[in-house]
Amino acid sequence: MTIENVYKISNLKKVAEKAGVSIATVSRVVNNSPNVNPETRIKIEKIIKDLKYSPNRVAKRLRNRNASGNLLGVLIPDIQNPFYVEVLRGIEDIAYKKKYALIVCNFSQDENKEKMYLDILQSESVDGLIAAPTHEHDQKVINLVKTGLPIVCVDRGLVDVDVDVVLVENRKGAYSAVDYLAKKGYRRIAYISGIPKLPSSRDRELGYRDALEANKLPVCSELIRYGDSRHESGVKLCAELLELPDPPDALFTGNNLITLGALETIHKKGLKIPGDIAVLGFDDMYWSISLNPPLTAVRQPAYEIGKCAAEQLISRITNPDRPTSSMVLKTELMIRNSC
Repeated sequence: MTIENVYKISNLKKVAEKAGVSIATVSRVVNNSPNVNPETRIKIEKIIKDLKYSPNRVAKRLRNRNASGNLLGVLIPDIQNPFYVEVLRGIEDIAYKKKYALIVCNFSQDENKEKMYLDILQSESVDGLIAAPTHEHDQKVINLVKTGLPIVCVDRGLVDVDVDVVLVENRKGAYSAVDYLAKKGYRRIAYISGIPKLPSSRDRELGYRDALEANKLPVCSELIRYGDSRHESGVKLCAELLELPDPPDALFTGNNLITLGALETIHKKGLKIPGDIAVLGFDDMYWSISLNPPLTAVRQPAYEIGKCAAEQLISRITNPDRPTSSMVLKTELMIRNSC
């Protein structure tokens, strides 16, 4: 008897015993056969839900362990962010080339949703996971690392655990941006940060502060605002900055969605870029050149991040005892006309 059949019969029997029906009746419900009494169907479906039983794809994958069609999990925090779309594209290209399929889960910066998706990925017995954890102390992901599941972190790492990670030079990239603004003559340079607890956000703020100090400009707390990495926070926080008695003459934004929100506010107020205020964003997207004026931005190689992460994960799956590695990819300042 196959692994799949053993698993199925075991679970069908549990449901059948609880429902007081035959295994065949439960099987008909699972397979959506019409020949089941409606009341019995409802009763069995409720028991299936209570027992958290689902037709098992895991056993099928165990049976075909050496066949193609292996499965990778991908956990990302915001599918609306074009940066993560590009990361996914890089992951998918490598996964497809290596005959892996993907389950992609978007947790929308919600830790409860993240936990749900991690449980689902475990139930599917994914061969490995690429994750952008909620923060560096993400215990749910840390626990999975400790179980031995092959994991690669992207965009943000974990502390107190050895794990493969693919990052960019966040601090250096932010420094190059703010240093450029300072050398262009701007003196009140504001910064809208992403989620403060994220290592990438903290590193970008450090780069901002480093550049101000290197150019002998004061670090003013009123010019630093902390958002949630979304468009709406860019709209709101940019408005707060522009309403200051002495508003900024330049704005550095922590990611592409914040940039879009800030631009929306600036345009609504009828301000000119860069005449009234300069704008420089962290994240150079394909549409940056299409903005009016074209946006000066820090490019992080999102597609390459995805490719490297997928390659690292498949390497970890095939060679689980290799030392962990930390890849840090370079950023590039793309100079256009918004400063």
